[in-house]
Amino acid sequence: MANHLQDTTTLYNGVKMPWLGLGVFKVEEGPELEHAVQFAIKHGYRSIDTAAIYGNEEGVGRGIRAGVEAAGIAREDVFVTSKVWNSELGYESTLAAFETSLNKLGLDYLDLYLIHWPVEGKFKEAWRALETLYKAGRVKAIGVSNFHIHHLEELLKDAEIKPMVNQVEFHPRLSQTELRAYCKEQGIQFEAWSPLMQGQLLDNPVLKGIADKHQKSIAQIILRWDLQHGVVTIPKSTKEHRIVENASLFDFELTKEEMELIDSLNENHRVGPDPDNFDF
Repeated sequence: MANHLQDTTTLYNGVKMPWLGLGVFKVEEGPELEHAVQFAIKHGYRSIDTAAIYGNEEGVGRGIRAGVEAAGIAREDVFVTSKVWNSELGYESTLAAFETSLNKLGLDYLDLYLIHWPVEGKFKEAWRALETLYKAGRVKAIGVSNFHIHHLEELLKDAEIKPMVNQVEFHPRLSQTELRAYCKEQGIQFEAWSPLMQGQLLDNPVLKGIADKHQKSIAQIILRWDLQHGVVTIPKSTKEHRIVENASLFDFELTKEEMELIDSLNENHRVGPDPDNFDF
């Protein structure tokens, strides 16, 4: 269990991944993005999550370089994730997409590279490319995003290397119990995107009651719930005070009853696309 912002979970291949990171989905290139990454590193974050489709890898790279320099730490101290987009899924095209991402980020390796969506008929070839990159030492860990159990089962039929991470939509309205149990059984680390349900839970009365009791924000309650479920999480913010607030999770603990109360909010409700039914 995480007790500190820089605590890590150990992936099944021995690589250490921070429990908490900064997500930059929908943050456009420019000073705001670069400052957000720098703030995060300054305030102790050691994980940054981006993707090719976000169109902001160059700014993320600049933010990492500036942040690392200002904090007096090494590139190796920051865990950097990116993802290959659907249009690039395929063996050669995924290898090429990886080089493009790496060049934009200005890095010589990635810590984690993910297949962004399980495009039928394409994700296995892409996975073969990720295995090649992993074996060549270009990336420390490989994984998938938005994979249901049946996608993972399909992948594992031919995979030489099992995914180390599955990053999916996860929040109190979508608690993904079966998928979490399956990933745990397989030794695949579960990671949440959109942990705050894009702000839609921030006036929930149940969460507010728990937040008031702990003198915390609703966002902090949700993120703490993630951590106590053993879920890696990457809340997005560009505001310095919010970046700090989102990381202030280690001076309180939710009780078993509170955890169960939050679990009971599940409605299998998505704010993002369904991995079984998307057309992009």
